[in-house]
Parts: sequence; C-alpha cells; structure tokens
Amino acid sequence: MRSGAKVAVVGGVFVLVAGGLGYGVYDVVLGGDGGGGTETASASSEVRTGPPGKEEIAETAKGFLAAWASGDAPTAAQLTNNESAAEPLLAGYTADAHVTKAVITPGPAVGTKVPYTVKATVSYEGRTKPWSYSSELTVVRGLTTGKALVDWQPTVIHPELTEGATLTTGESSTAAIEAVDHNGKVLDKETYPSLGPILDSLREKYGDTTGGSPGIETWIEPADEQLPDTTLLTLAKGKPGKLQTTLDADAQAAAEKAVKQFSGASVVAVRPSTGSIRAVANNPATGFNAAMQGKQAPGSTLKIMTAAMLIEKGITSATSPIECPKDVMYQGNTFHNLDYFSLPDSDTFTTSFARSCNTAFIKKIDDVHDDAALGKEARDVFGIGLDWKTGVVSFDGSVPEENGGVAAAQYIGQGTVQMNALNIASITATARNGTFRQPVIVPQSLDDRQLATASRSLPQNVTRQLNDMMRATASWGTGRAAMASVGGDKGAKTGSAEVDGQGTSNSWFTGFSNDLAAAAVVQSGGHGGDAAGPVVAAVLRAGS
Repeated sequence: MRSGAKVAVVGGVFVLVAGGLGYGVYDVVLGGDGGGGTETASASSEVRTGPPGKEEIAETAKGFLAAWASGDAPTAAQLTNNESAAEPLLAGYTADAHVTKAVITPGPAVGTKVPYTVKATVSYEGRTKPWSYSSELTVVRGLTTGKALVDWQPTVIHPELTEGATLTTGESSTAAIEAVDHNGKVLDKETYPSLGPILDSLREKYGDTTGGSPGIETWIEPADEQLPDTTLLTLAKGKPGKLQTTLDADAQAAAEKAVKQFSGASVVAVRPSTGSIRAVANNPATGFNAAMQGKQAPGSTLKIMTAAMLIEKGITSATSPIECPKDVMYQGNTFHNLDYFSLPDSDTFTTSFARSCNTAFIKKIDDVHDDAALGKEARDVFGIGLDWKTGVVSFDGSVPEENGGVAAAQYIGQGTVQMNALNIASITATARNGTFRQPVIVPQSLDDRQLATASRSLPQNVTRQLNDMMRATASWGTGRAAMASVGGDKGAKTGSAEVDGQGTSNSWFTGFSNDLAAAAVVQSGGHGGDAAGPVVAAVLRAGS
C-alpha cells in the first residue's frame, strides 16, 4: 500500500482509508469462498505451472483491487502481467479521470474471471458526481514467474476502454449538442442507446458549429483520432447547440426494441423519396455501429439488384418463365436451393424471386456475357461504393469484379459481396423509386457536403417489375409471415447468408411499406424471415 494507507479487515470487508492522500474510502468485498485449493499466493522459489487455483485467484484479485482502490498504481500494476501498460492507466484513474472515491465490490469468481462493480465519485473544479459501472478481470499464470497475475486489458479499468485510449475528466473538447429528430423531438443516449456512438460522432463533427458551449465531462479518448470521444459522465452540462437529424423518434424507438430480441442484430430504415435515414439500431447498442459500418455477405437480399440487372438487359422479366432446378453446376461449383427445392419450368421469374430460388439466378449468368456487370449495376444504379457522406462514418458496400464461381456466388449475395443493413435498405429504397438517393442522417444543408449520385436511374418498367416481385414476396412468398402485420403498399426480400465456420447462417431481411424501406441482419439467425423479418416489420409498422 502507498505510505499512509491504513488497512483493516472487518467482517469480510476490506476497508482502506487513505491517509494524507485525500483519496477517500474504498471497500473491497471478496467474492467466492476462496477455498477448494491448496495453492496460495505466498512467495516460493518454485515456479508454478498450470491454471491458478481458487485461493490464488481470490488473493490476486484482492491484492490488485485493494492497491487500485488505495490509489497505489505501481503496486497494482506489479500484480498484472503487463506492468508498463497497466501503470499509466491506473495512475490516470486519479490524475486524469479525477476519481476521488470509489467502492469496488467483487462478485463470486467464475473460473478465472472475477466480476466487480465500481461505485465512484468524480470531482473536478468544485463539481462532484457519482459514477457507477461494472467490469471484470481475469487471473492468469505468469509466463516467467509462475505467479498468479491479473491479465492486463484496458477493460479492467472500464469496459469501454480500448487499447491506447485514455480516460479523462475536464472541460469537453467540443460543445454539447441536443440532437432532435425531423419533427424536433429530442434524441438522447438514455432513451435510444443505439444512437450513442452516432451522437458522439455527430457531436465531434458538428458540435462547434451549432452554437453550444462545452461542459465538464468524463470521457474516453480513443487512440484513433478519426474516432469520436465517448462521454461516460457529465459533471456540468454545457449549453447544447441544437442539431437537426433525419431520424424519426417513433421508428427509432421501434428499432431499439426490435433488435433487443436478438444478439448480433442490426437494422436501418431509409425514406426512398429523400434518402433520409429514419432509424439505426444495433444489439449490442454500444461501440461498433455494425448497422452502418459492418461488412458481410447479404445473402439473397442482393437478388433485388441482380434481378434489376437481368431485367434491364432483357435476359428475363417478372412474368417470363424461368428454370429453377434443385441444384446447378457452374464452372465446377455446385449451387443449390434451400432444402434442394425446385419449381416447375412454367413458373415465372417472380415465383423464383418470391421463393428465393438460387439456381434460377445462377443459370442466367452465361447470358450476361460480362463478369463485371453486377458490379457496374451496383455502382451506376444503386450507388454502392460511391463514398457516401451520411454525416457519420459508414461503409458504402462493395461488389468487386470477379469471375467464375466467385462471380456466380455474387449473384445470390454470397462470395466477396460486402454489405450492411444501411446498404441493403438503400438498395431497397432505390428499387422502390428507381433512383438512388444517398442516405443521410443529417441534412445536406447543414454543411453543404457533396453527396454521392449514381450515374443513371432504373427504367420505369424495371422499377415497376421489381416492386411487383417484392410485393409478391411479401404477400405469398418467403416474406409473407414477417410482413403480415405491415400495412400499406408493401414488398420484401428474404436472405440467408452462409458464413465459413458458422453453423447457422446469418438472417437477412429487407422490405418497404409506402415511403419507408428497412433492412436488418441477425448474426446466426437462420432463415431471413425468422429473425431479421420481425425486426424489419416492427420498424416499418412504426415509421411508415
């Protein structure tokens, strides 16, 4: 312990009173029974091997948390397996984050992991505020010493702290914002948790231009300067500047609720007539904005784009008969339909689209005579990969030029195609009206940024056929069950994307109702209509 710190054990509660440091009172409550093993944390000339025992885990966690609690960063750091990385962050907890008091309460160990809660007090320039959160540490065997040590990760200090990031309390670097939806309703992280990363990004980009003033906050400053700070605690609010967004509070609330049903779910809603983003939600809600920055194969939802290309080129039409065998070989690669279903040769392209027949699309590849055709359609009509400037960071989709079996896989949304929920929602919005309108989350008038524009629109007859095919999917095809509760003029497309090494496919679904398009993905969700479908339907019901 640092000089002046007095320690007493009373009824199982480890109480530390820091002497002249003015660092407050800390309680460390030991979790678990600490028994069941013969190992101890006492010094020994013998270098131990194997996993740490229960007593070692308990003693190591107690020693580390007690040293951290007393403000003794050097001692706490020595109890980790990366002293040089640990000590600056541990010292910064008091020096930079200005934590003046905390109660750290461990729970029972789960294997080598020890969870704990922190109830802290942050004080800065006469302003004081409580701060609570939970995290965990892992006890491992030191590679050279054989001692039980805390496996050092920045998340030991706070669960959102990343490598190279710092924890700071002070006057914020940018003014606060009050983000509002298109109707003027206030949007905040507490009510709409998925907007947390987005609001942080909007504040970083537009905070100094909206007429507000900085407040006093505790925040995480990431190592990557391109990423926004993450505000964890507000000690004194600055004067927020009002920031208009294109979001819709009702659609956003529905999206937040819908994604909570599934871990690894993302959804985006876009207004086809304007490109206005109406909702963005992720589960988990914090950190990476997968709905707008994710990169993965979208499965059969991409058939909207493939169908547009085939119809534009005159290779088929919505009412033309088309073959849909149970499987098909293309350049040494075998493609098959779900459960190897087939359709009569007399059935139309609309039926194959609505039933999501893979082989019907693969069999038309040779008639295209251009391996780059799908990528051209993606860029020239649907605006994919054109450097969208939505107002926050986004990945704008990719359909790279391929050949052979890889090009064939792209036709059904597999292979090297990379998309996210925003991209697929935009593709649906483009199909709905025939013209790409770059999605935006803040109006272009806010900063006069240059929006992406596609080089051409779809012919009206192609747009009409795409809408009819999506209506069929929603009324009697694979999207029927999910879209049953959605009203208005509605259409849909399902998708299941197979991922190497993943037992269950990702669930994709996209649809429209009147002037709203939405798309969702659920990791390992299976069939498109089963998981992603209800998420899209909930958002369409709320926002259309």
